[in-house]
Formats: sequence, C-alpha cells, structure tokens
Amino acid sequence: MIIKQFYLGCLAHASYLVIDESTRSAAVIDPQRDIDQYLEEAERHGAAIDRVLLTHFHADFVAGHLELRARTGARIHLGAKATAEYAFDPLSDGDVVAFGDVRLEVLETPGHTPEGVSLVAKDASQGDAPVAVFTGDTLFVGDVGRPELLASAGVTSEELAGWLYDSLHGKLMGLPDETTVYPAHGAGSLCGKNLGSETFTTIGAQRRSNYALQPMSKEEFIALVSTGQSVTPQYFPNSVAMNRAEHELLDDSLAGSLVPLSRERALELQADGAKLLDVRAPREYAKGHARGSLNVGLKGKFATWAGTVLSPKDRIVVIADPGAEREAAMRLGRIGLDRVEGYLDGGVASLGDDLVVLDEIEVGALAEELERKDDLVVLDVRAPGEREAGHIEGSLHIPLGELPKRIRDVPTEKRVAVVCKSGYRSTVSSSLLALHGHARLVNVVGGMDAWAVAALPVRVPAGASGENCT
Repeated sequence: MIIKQFYLGCLAHASYLVIDESTRSAAVIDPQRDIDQYLEEAERHGAAIDRVLLTHFHADFVAGHLELRARTGARIHLGAKATAEYAFDPLSDGDVVAFGDVRLEVLETPGHTPEGVSLVAKDASQGDAPVAVFTGDTLFVGDVGRPELLASAGVTSEELAGWLYDSLHGKLMGLPDETTVYPAHGAGSLCGKNLGSETFTTIGAQRRSNYALQPMSKEEFIALVSTGQSVTPQYFPNSVAMNRAEHELLDDSLAGSLVPLSRERALELQADGAKLLDVRAPREYAKGHARGSLNVGLKGKFATWAGTVLSPKDRIVVIADPGAEREAAMRLGRIGLDRVEGYLDGGVASLGDDLVVLDEIEVGALAEELERKDDLVVLDVRAPGEREAGHIEGSLHIPLGELPKRIRDVPTEKRVAVVCKSGYRSTVSSSLLALHGHARLVNVVGGMDAWAVAALPVRVPAGASGENCT
C-alpha cells in the first residue's frame, strides 16, 4: 500500500492518494477541487483512480469528487448519514472499501458534522493491524474538529460536541497507539482552534498531548471545545452546499472566468455591482489601485481572506499582474467563488493615471503621533490570540474575520491606522473599509512585527502570558 499526502498550505488542507501496489487501483480521500496532481501521481505509479471518498462535507473548500468522477469514472463514497444530489455509495460503521490488499474500514465519527466518517487503513498482505487512520476533521494534530459549524442544520452545537466526544473516546482512541493519523487539515485551518504544525501524527502521541483528549467528563469536553473558536468566513455555508450538490466543474468555470476585459468594461461591471479584486502584493496595491477595489494578495492566505471579504454571490473582476489571472481564478474556485466575470486586461497599468493610493505610516511615526494624542485611532485586525501576546495601548480590536459585519464599529470621525502582524491583513482591511466609505485611512507598514523590531511599547492583558514591556 502506498499513501501519498498532498498538502495545500493556503487552505491548510491535506488530501490523500492511496494505491494498492498489486492491482494498481487507487482511491483519493478528501481531494481539493483542482485534481491534476492526483492524476499525475497515479499515472507515475501506473495506477488508476476508481474511488473517491469524502470524510464529510467540508466547509472551508469545495472538494474535487465531481471532477474525479468526470475524469476517471471514480465512484463517490460518503458517510451513510449524508444526503447529496449525486449518486454515492454510503459508508456505515464496519463497512470496508477494499481494493487489492488495501482495506479501508469505516468508523462513523460524527461531531464536526453529522455525516462524518474516519477510515482505518489496513494492508492485508501485512496482517490485520491498522496502518493508518484518515480522520478528516474529527481528529487533528493537537486539536479536534469544531462542533458548531453545522449547528444550524437541525442539530445543536452541544449535541454535535457530545457526538464528537463519543467518536473520539469510543472509537478513535480504541486504535493502537502506533496507528498513523492523517487528518484533513493542519495549522492555520479554521476547522479547529489549536492545530499543530505537523501534518500527521499517531494515536499515541495525541492520546498523550492533545488537550481535548485528556481525562474529562463529556460535559467538560463539550464546554471546552465549544468555546474560543474563530469567526468563520461567509463562504463556508456555500462550500458545504456545493459539496452536496451537482455543480459546474472547475475547468468549465475557469473557461468562463478567464476573459480579458477592457478598462471601460471592468469599470462598467463595477458600476453594476461587481467587485474589483486586486490580488497584487499589499505594498504594490498601496502605491496605486482602482478606486473601490479590494486587495487580497495571492502570496498570503488568499482563499481564506477572499472568502471573508467577498460573498459567493458577488460577481468578481480580477486585477492581477499579467500572467497571474488564472491562478487567482483557480484559487477562488477552490472555495466556490465561481462568479468571476473576467480580468482587467493588462493589469493595473491599463488604468493609466486613474489610480488612488493607500496612505502608509512607519511604526516610529505612528508611535510619535500617538504620543502627541493626535486625532488618530489604531485598529488592530489580528486574531485574539495574537493580540493577547501584546498590542498597542488603546487600540481598537476587530479581527479581520469579524470586520465585514462590524464596519460600523470603526470610527469615521478620526483617522484610522490599521495594523496586523505584517501588513497583509491590514491592507485587506483598509481596502474593505475604503469600499465602505472610510476616507481617513492609513496602513501600518510592517505591522506589529515592525513594532516589535523597533522595541516600541506593547500592552499585555492581565492574565495573559508575559507582562507589559517595551
């Protein structure tokens, strides 16, 4: 048995190709929507993909099960409690998906979602001991799946958390300590709150170190995993819906998206309600950009933040460095933002002098202005955990994930200096604020990283690790 992990850093997403060496038959587990890498790897081994399995309906990306079905004829497998518009083979406790010497034994593990399953991999040529378990979003490295994402689907978050406890302690923790754990996500995913940096682990390592697997009652577990979760982007429900549905394939969507648009046509679409999405680096965006455009740079966690500031209903015009248009459209397609009308032909240069700039400020100058008590407020858009490690005294805290719903909480009567860790999220935030009419904005160059290098004072909340320091 060959197991190949594919890790997509932008979405902290892990997917898997499992090949039986004797029959050269293969299965893909939790694929991303662009599937060429699985086909190429299978071909390299002389294998054919004839099965695709989803551990659950993912919220943070659109899976590639329909693409694999279309390209290879693969059968789709889902948990038995799933409902979908397409035909699938249901997977119940004790079922086995077998090909050659590979045995994928099914454990129904609801909690993150009602239909979630885990797949215990065995190699018949090596005996009956589990080799690995594919846990989806039930068990991660250092964390477990968040239970409240589908709490609106006829079940409460408390019920889901209770199911999650039973799935972990009644099923997964019954596997041998040496069993390799292959989760669907790693650090940075919004499907948990404390994911570790490694992309795989073992049952034994998690039994010893995972905070959610330590001895506790079910009631204590429910309280623990139901709090402290980050705000989810607005595209999550749409991704779940797409993963249940027969929908347009990615290649077909991209064919309609990669249309060059003149300056006049792009601005016409903007006037008609389409969003201009500038995917250049933040500092380039600051130097000059289309009025009313949003900036989410391709070099960062592009999909997550694009899905935060854009709605799946939004029509989108991409503004990119020439040659980067396809990457932008494809990465939007990974999360189901398929309504790309085209891209600005020639990039921002085609706008000529019709550009606006985003004012910027260095951290030293910001500190001086704050000392003078100028008409200035600092908006910190980092996550709560980042802020607890140290923040600028008196700053307003609205994490970027919450900003689309809290625009009115940002004062309009003062200048607003927007800060994050490095300058990426603050530029996203500044562009969103400008789109909503905030005119007195300034972006903090280098963010809190630069603030720390300059040894400027920070405030650490009482009870947090560390102390007030300079």
